[in-house]
Amino acid sequence: MSLDYPIVEHTLANGLRIVISPDHSVPSVSVNLWVNVGSRHEVVGRTGFAHLFEHLMFQGSRNVASGEHFSLLMAAGGRLNATTWFDRTNYFETVPTGALDLALWLEADRHGHLLDAVNQTNLDNQRDVVKEEKRQRYDNVPYGHALRDLYATVFPEDHPYHHPTIGSMDDLDAATVEDVHAFFRAHYGPDNTLLTLVGDITAEEGIAKIERYFGALEPAPRAHPAAREQLPPLAEPQRHTVTGEVPNDRLYVGFRLPVERDRGYLASALAIEAVAGLSMSRAVRRLVRTEQVATSVQGHPMGFVDGVSLGLIAVDVAEDADPNAVEESLLEELRGFIEQGPTEAEMEAAHAGAERSWLGDLAGQDERADALSHHALLYHDPDYVNRFLDELGAIDAAEVQAAAAQWLAPGSRAVVSYLTGAEEAA
Repeated sequence: MSLDYPIVEHTLANGLRIVISPDHSVPSVSVNLWVNVGSRHEVVGRTGFAHLFEHLMFQGSRNVASGEHFSLLMAAGGRLNATTWFDRTNYFETVPTGALDLALWLEADRHGHLLDAVNQTNLDNQRDVVKEEKRQRYDNVPYGHALRDLYATVFPEDHPYHHPTIGSMDDLDAATVEDVHAFFRAHYGPDNTLLTLVGDITAEEGIAKIERYFGALEPAPRAHPAAREQLPPLAEPQRHTVTGEVPNDRLYVGFRLPVERDRGYLASALAIEAVAGLSMSRAVRRLVRTEQVATSVQGHPMGFVDGVSLGLIAVDVAEDADPNAVEESLLEELRGFIEQGPTEAEMEAAHAGAERSWLGDLAGQDERADALSHHALLYHDPDYVNRFLDELGAIDAAEVQAAAAQWLAPGSRAVVSYLTGAEEAA
């Protein structure tokens, strides 16, 4: 199923890459900036810096007071936010067409002149904000550290995906203003950033406006280390167990996968859907509906760029069920899938699920802008959003079975178990 979203690419003299996709269906424009820095770019002793800047970028810049980025755009009818991930940091807003100049001016001011406002007071304030976020989202919620534990179990200690994006609070406490300034200079700059516009604007208008606001920003020479070699599957099962006050036993079963744009990743993703990601998946039918030893089974892939991706199957164990027996039943379903391959119905359902999800993501201007930025920044290929369904649809049952055998074998799993109980142990 081919899509035909219009895509225009341009690069300013300072290295800022631009992607514009006109869409005049509604009078708004989504502004989406991806900076080529995430937690995988951090070094030992300096983790959490990428995420810290997600907060600092809203605390003012040369010509903008603290909090004004939010207040000005929301007063103009916009919505906005930012996120940090392993491979990038993104900043985004969707505004009425008439507020586009305001959005671009604000973005240019903080992306070019943030350090005018990054002083000791702001750094201390945002360190406290990050610590509170960690308490609310990680420390004080059930299963809050599960993904952190899974990353650390699946990936080697010296691998950039071993630590979570929120980083170490000790590292942030040790950071000086000079450390933070150096991180910004090393990673933030027009030549390390991609800006996407999707919405009620022509390509010519968009390029002219971006040139007006971003053209004077200075690039900075920077090295881009080559991606690591593909990590093989785990040589033997790995396990990490946490016993504590959680609502129910939960299993996180992880596998190393190929990098995101590898054909083997797509085939593995379809295998995970067929085994655990759909309402009719094998594990759901057996564990939830038939044996009723689990209350939910979910599976999904997480695509990364630096030598590995992650496949995840999460199982909520029913009360009084044995977690070890539930895990073994899941592994039996994986073994059966590897031996037999997917049925025609499973392939059809997996393809249909992926198509529905992809088209749903692209339906909104803001999520379409994010998808274009993703494939433009990380792969220099924004048109992939138009080709993805064709490439996925070309993968047949034999490829899915082969990918499952190579990447989802039970012997290469990592299991993080969160078990009910009063004491915590690892």
